Amino acid sequence: MAKQKSAKSKPVPGLPTRQQIIDFITSSEQPAGKREIARAFGLSAQEKIALKALLKDMSDEGLIDVAPGRAFHKMGGVPKVTVLRIVEADGDTVWAVPERWEAEGIPVPRLRVREKRGPGGALGVGDRILARTEEAGKGLIAHPMKKLAKGDAAVLGVVHEEGGRLYLQGLDKKERTSPVISDRNGAEPGDLVMAEVTGKGPRLFAKVTEILGDPFAPRSFSLIAIHKHEIPHIFSEELLAEAERVAKQPLGEEREDLRDLPIVAIDPADARDHDDAVWATPDDDPANRGGWKAIVAIADVSFYVRPGSLLDREARKRGNSVYFPDRVVPMLPEVLSADVCSLKEGVERAALACHMRIGADGEIKDWRFSRAVVKLAANIAYEDAQAAIDGAEDHPLTETALRPLWDCWVALNKARAKREPLDLDLPERRIVLDEKGRILSVAPRERLDAHKLIEDYMIAANVAAAKALEKKKAPVMYRIHEPPSREKLVALKEYLKTLDVEFALGQVIRPKTFNHVIARTKEADYHAEVMTQVLRTQTQAYYGPQNAGHFGLALGSYAHFTSPIRRYADLVVHRALTEAFKLGPGGELPADKDMERTGELISKLERRAMEAERDTIDRYVAAYLAAHVGEVLDARITGVQSFGFFATVDGIGGDGLVPARDLGREYFRYDEAGQRLVGEDTGAEFALGQRLQLKLVEANPVSGALRFELPDGKGSGSGPRPDGERRKSGPPRPLKRRGRPANIKHQGRKR
Repeated sequence: MAKQKSAKSKPVPGLPTRQQIIDFITSSEQPAGKREIARAFGLSAQEKIALKALLKDMSDEGLIDVAPGRAFHKMGGVPKVTVLRIVEADGDTVWAVPERWEAEGIPVPRLRVREKRGPGGALGVGDRILARTEEAGKGLIAHPMKKLAKGDAAVLGVVHEEGGRLYLQGLDKKERTSPVISDRNGAEPGDLVMAEVTGKGPRLFAKVTEILGDPFAPRSFSLIAIHKHEIPHIFSEELLAEAERVAKQPLGEEREDLRDLPIVAIDPADARDHDDAVWATPDDDPANRGGWKAIVAIADVSFYVRPGSLLDREARKRGNSVYFPDRVVPMLPEVLSADVCSLKEGVERAALACHMRIGADGEIKDWRFSRAVVKLAANIAYEDAQAAIDGAEDHPLTETALRPLWDCWVALNKARAKREPLDLDLPERRIVLDEKGRILSVAPRERLDAHKLIEDYMIAANVAAAKALEKKKAPVMYRIHEPPSREKLVALKEYLKTLDVEFALGQVIRPKTFNHVIARTKEADYHAEVMTQVLRTQTQAYYGPQNAGHFGLALGSYAHFTSPIRRYADLVVHRALTEAFKLGPGGELPADKDMERTGELISKLERRAMEAERDTIDRYVAAYLAAHVGEVLDARITGVQSFGFFATVDGIGGDGLVPARDLGREYFRYDEAGQRLVGEDTGAEFALGQRLQLKLVEANPVSGALRFELPDGKGSGSGPRPDGERRKSGPPRPLKRRGRPANIKHQGRKR
């Protein structure tokens, strides 16, 4: 039966007009319901009845809408009190949109949230709030009243068919539930999709909202991580236009001319951007006998990306570039990150140069900063630079550029050895792909002296930047690495005691304290195990304006200055240097509160990037190992818990679980301090760092999960034993432990 249109109410004396009602509800500081409108216009009981009919007519006509709580607002407007969903939160500026919006043809408004500070005040993307709203100029402001429970969860998964029904198979290794798909929205079994999950407990349902394609296709693994971790990866047309515009700026005439110096950039062969370049020569100043002059030239990103611009806001929202084996999600558009701001051979580029005088002992005697124009003599791969120095290959710049850099590095290395930073030999896994994105190999990346050389020049420049700003009493965005907590040190001591390795807690803990432990166990078969535990004892580095030193590098003042193309922290330091040394436009001295918020934000975004990169590597490794399911592989135990142990394939990586229930019918006791499982009958051990052979029984590229069994499959699928029955049999004693870890990612060459 068709719904009848309501008849328009006849004018009633004393009743406000439609325009008067709209003016009132848009200007009222409080939510305006029927009662508030009647009170404002002094309506009688009879007029209130007529008002109800008038408001219904106005609603049918699309002039007004009603919000939860029966308060009215102008159609296309936002209620005075309403539920909002956070769509953007960069730590400083938070934006929200109405959770409910039914005004056809009118864009969904964005409201700037005046966020509450203090414990529990921080808002993140996806959060729901009840907020009071107001107009401010041409914009809308939201004042949060309270945080609400999150609504339907957005989940990334694969459509799976079983028994004639469709299920959503999650991509998280820990995911144990598969919601029934109630609305497939055109998705087919095997599709990678985004879905909204509703319900509780075992009664979960999924509605497909977006189809992303084939999860097993080349280059899908990084796409999964991008969606799962909500990493912004598309630049708006407006922002790209701004990038094109600023990229055409002339470099300016007030730049120091360094074009005649043989400055070189030494990077990975597959580098996608080039932030830094280096040069060194013997110092002819008698006051610095045996010393060196060095320049670390860094892309002058602050010249192009000005504070408060669209580019700046987007870079701050991203925090850093994210690197995957098959792609990079850049912090800045490619016209800047891969072109105008990238230091390339034979092309004039804007640079912020750190000029240092380095003593024969490797100590930095003084420094200065200048805006410069450079023209690189060459971009050289690490392997090629090393081969040239070793005499294995000829290079035209060996004597003019590379040899002086190496000789100066000998001095820098002396200073490094003197301060004894934490020295962990933890190689990085390298995924090699063909032109179609298929995996060719997975192997540890070789670490050369060339890597260490560039790392030490970058560290020297980072120290100079921090100290230069301190001397100017300017704000510094420090890179902070605090000493380990006492709880972690106690845990390490208890662990080392099981290996008969002494570790005194009464001493002042310095990086060299751990180095001595590592050195003492270098020849032991549990050396890799010890290095892993030392790494786990360390705190996580972060950014902030309050200096607490860098424990791992054994430095009192340290800031990131050398990678502004890919890290927002470095861009902040560049702006502070530009302002403090009066080097021209693009400088900024942020307020303390802004620095603190920015530090918290970019630290969080760095952790997000690390998780996404690690997850993607795990998926690539699982895809590579999928061809080896059923084979017995050399492995190493990387973690031990009461429910079983985790192991990684030697030289390749990827963590997989061996459940305790699959170790046979013998009972295994968990030794937490010793990080091992011990069989009560045979005494067989499964301990952290131990090498053994395991059968790979599952490799899931979509989740990155691996599953292993003992080679003979003993215990696999065994059911519960009768009450009181002890386990009679156990696995053979594991192989002898030896070697070094292959699955822990190195912290990076430019720290």
